Amino acid sequence: MVACLLTRGQLLERIERLRHRMIVVAEVKGFTCEESLRLSQQLDELLNLYHQQGKSRNHITNQ
Repeated sequence: MVACLLTRGQLLERIERLRHRMIVVAEVKGFTCEESLRLSQQLDELLNLYHQQGKSRNHITNQ
């Protein structure tokens, strides 16, 4: 995944853009439409990566 090469700040920007897009799509097409669900899954992946990066950073600084 390309997101692995992003800084935490860049990852946050991507998360916010995707979150906004998902909300717009859900409002227009519905929360259960295929596109809304796909965007939600992509957002979950980015959020998981963001949290993993935070844990890795905390683990390194606590050693």
